[in-house]
Amino acid sequence: TKMIRKAFNAALEAHKDMRRKSGEPYIYHPIAVARIAAEEIGLGPTSLVSALLHDTVEDTDMTLDDIENMFGKDVVKIIDGLTKIEDIFEQTSSLQAENFRKMLLTLSDDVRVILIKLADRLHNMRTLEIMRRDKQLKIASETLFLYAPLAHRLGLYAIKSELEDLSLKFKETDVYT
Repeated sequence: TKMIRKAFNAALEAHKDMRRKSGEPYIYHPIAVARIAAEEIGLGPTSLVSALLHDTVEDTDMTLDDIENMFGKDVVKIIDGLTKIEDIFEQTSSLQAENFRKMLLTLSDDVRVILIKLADRLHNMRTLEIMRRDKQLKIASETLFLYAPLAHRLGLYAIKSELEDLSLKFKETDVYT
């Protein structure tokens, strides 16, 4: 509990001046990702700490060294894995979905990285309405072809179904309705 509270306070401080496109405080996103990780996936304290801090290295002045000093090697390993996945995703948009999924699974030596990434994507999909239409279509397509099948492979059927439903909502609104 102390470590999770410490991570919450660190994330709150790191994101204090940031807002999401919806205008809400940015800290709501890491909190939501941590809740999904805990309640819907069943991850433990180290994962919750990592979920709360998952965007700090990319979006704030916090470094991996800062995180390691405050939270240890396990947390920094997970956050570093999340950062690498994001970097690779940006560079490999032309890869076929199946190859990308295989690469994700072999890239990460800790499955918690993938699980937190799925929680992150699920929250982003739940709050996609605020994005421009072209972004909605791009993110929904990525979700449908990459993240939903990945959730299925990992046995997260409820998350897989919700990702598919939300993708359909934005890609084919009439069919979804």
